[in-house]
Amino acid sequence: MKYDDLLKKVAHLPCFTVGFLAAGQNLAKIRLQISRWVKTGRLIRLNKGLYALAEPYQKTAPEKFSIANAIKTPSYVSMQSALAFYGMIPEYVPLITSVTTTRPGTIETPLGRFDFRHINKNFFWGYTKIEFSNGQSAFLAYPEKALLDLIYLTSGGDSEDFIEQLRLQNLGKIDKNILKEFAKKTCSPKLIRASKYIERIIDDGEGVEL
Repeated sequence: MKYDDLLKKVAHLPCFTVGFLAAGQNLAKIRLQISRWVKTGRLIRLNKGLYALAEPYQKTAPEKFSIANAIKTPSYVSMQSALAFYGMIPEYVPLITSVTTTRPGTIETPLGRFDFRHINKNFFWGYTKIEFSNGQSAFLAYPEKALLDLIYLTSGGDSEDFIEQLRLQNLGKIDKNILKEFAKKTCSPKLIRASKYIERIIDDGEGVEL
């Protein structure tokens, strides 16, 4: 495969696998060629079998949320990363955090750090597919689920102190009915307690008398 042929196939993709390139071709030769392109700086290795074009050759900048989805499957972006995306916490979050049913861990890549937290299969829901303006897409937690994931996976996450320290903003993005429904669906006393406190915060912000 020539590099120009590679560009035609993957120029608009955030990343791609060896298997994607090797369809109908000799896998060993494709791997050898990819290794050469990595050494010459034309490709970036993100993870085992997963690559991206180096910046000078990108027609579209890769979305980090899309890359996170590709590094571990199944997974969806959640917790602080999703809350920051929705503008619900004031801090900038450089680390992309996802939840997955597979092995947890942090992956360091030339395009950033990606952290994966393990969650049980019966908690793996509450996310949606979002489309970016550049044609890329990613699976992202709903605001309510991102908050519940963070609380569930944090020791003491249901404490009033922890929730207050998040300095939640743009609370209009939280649907109290969905929050309550999601918390009940988990059957987790920890999340049910936390959801009730978050509802009170929302009510206070809306000027509702308790």
